[in-house]
Amino acid sequence: MAVAATVGAGSSPDAERKLRELEFLHEFAKLLTTARNWDELMRTIVDRTTDALNVEVCSVYLMERDGARLRLAATNGLDRDQIGIVTMALGEGLTGRAAQLGQPVASPDVRVDPLFKWVPGFDQSRFTSMLSVPMPWNDTIVGVVNVQAIETRTFSPEEIEFLVTIGALLGGVVEKGRLQAEAQEQVETLTALDGARAELLAVVTHELRTPLAVVRAYLDLMADAAVDATGGAGDDRDAIAGPRPNPALVEEWRAQATAQVTRLDRLVDSILASVRGEGLAAGLARVGFDVAKAVNDTIGEMAPLLRGHPLRRSGTWDALMGIGDEGRFRQVLEHLLENEVKYSPEGGSVSVGALRKDSEVLVYVTDDGPGIPESEWESVFDAYVRTANRPRGSGIGLYAARRLMGAMGGRVWLESNGFGGSRFVVAVPEMRQTSEGTAGPEAGVMSEAGPEG
Repeated sequence: MAVAATVGAGSSPDAERKLRELEFLHEFAKLLTTARNWDELMRTIVDRTTDALNVEVCSVYLMERDGARLRLAATNGLDRDQIGIVTMALGEGLTGRAAQLGQPVASPDVRVDPLFKWVPGFDQSRFTSMLSVPMPWNDTIVGVVNVQAIETRTFSPEEIEFLVTIGALLGGVVEKGRLQAEAQEQVETLTALDGARAELLAVVTHELRTPLAVVRAYLDLMADAAVDATGGAGDDRDAIAGPRPNPALVEEWRAQATAQVTRLDRLVDSILASVRGEGLAAGLARVGFDVAKAVNDTIGEMAPLLRGHPLRRSGTWDALMGIGDEGRFRQVLEHLLENEVKYSPEGGSVSVGALRKDSEVLVYVTDDGPGIPESEWESVFDAYVRTANRPRGSGIGLYAARRLMGAMGGRVWLESNGFGGSRFVVAVPEMRQTSEGTAGPEAGVMSEAGPEG
C-alpha cells in the first residue's frame, strides 16, 4: 500500500485509475502463475478479465499451430460446450481481424456491424458491444481475448489500452501454459503407449505357453506310441513285438499338434501388432457363435493335458449361442482349463458346466482342489498377482482373460463351487434365434445345474 499512500487524496482520477490497474495486473499475474493446470489458468483469465473490464462475457481464442485459424479455448458467458469446437479463420469476424491486424478491434453494436461473425448456437443476441485484442508473444500472435457487454457502449481509449495490456500479459503466460500442457499430453500418450505395448507383450508371450504345452503333450503321446510299437527295441525293426499304433489316431494327434503350431503363428502376429501400437483387444469380433461347440472343440484340443484328470460335464449344452469373439473366448477357456489341471490334485477331476442365465451364456470350470480364498477372488485378476494357493505362473493369464472378456462384451469371475472351493465362470451375451432371424442378447430359459466339486 506504499504506492497508494504516495498518490494520496489529492491525486487525479487518471492516477487513481492507473493505480487500480497496476494493482489488478499485479494480482492477476500472481493468480496466473499459481494456476495448477490448464483449465484453471483459462478460468482465471476469463473470470478476472470480466471483472476488470466490467463486462458480462470474456472469451479466449488461441491460434492453431498452422496459423490459419483461431479456436475457442475458454469462455464464461457463452456456451462452454462449444470450447474446442468454435473456430474463426484469420481475418474472419472481429476476432480473426484482431489477430490478423495485431491491433484492437471494437464494435459498439455487433448486431449491425458487418465485420461481426455470428456463430449459430454459440453467440447470443443479448450481447451487443464487443472488444477484441490480440495476445502477442515474441512477434507472433498466439491468440485473441474478447470481452462482450449487454448494454451498448463505446469502449474508452483507457479501457482498450487496459485490455491491450492484459492481452500482452496473457500472451506469454498462455503460450507457455499451452506448451506445457501439450508436452504433458505427449508424455501421457507415450507413457500409455509404452504401457499398452508392455502389457500386450506380456499377455501374448504368456499365451504362447498353452499351445506349446499342448504340442509337447502330443509329442509325448506319439513317442509313447512309437515305443509301444517297437516293443522298446529302438531301431531294431526285426524285434517289433507290440502292436503298431493306430494310424488314424496318430494322424489325429499330428493334426492337433499342427493346429497348435498354427495358433502359435497367430500369436506371433499379435506380438507384431503390439509393436505397431495396437491394443490387446484390437480386432476383437462381437458376433454370434456356438458356445457349446467352442467348449467341446477346446476340450478336444486340450485332451493331452486333461488325460490325467477325469472330466465331468454338467448343465445345459443344447443351442447355446453367444455373442463375442470365438477365438478369444476359446483362448480364455484354454487358460482356465490349463490352470485347473495345474492346480488339481494328482488324479483329481476337472469339471466343466454350461447354462443360460439372465440373458447370458455361462461356462464354468473347476477342479477338486481347495480353490482360491474368497478374499482373493478379485485380486487374482490383477496383473502379476499370485496367491498362496496358486504361486506358479506369471500372474498375467487371468488379467488377460478379464481384459479379453470385457472387450468382447463378456465377463469372467470367481465364485463358490458349493464344496468349499471356488470355480471360474465366463459369460457372454446370449444370442437367440427367432423366426425373423438372429436376435440380440435376450433373457433365456435358466437351466441351473448343481455346482461341481
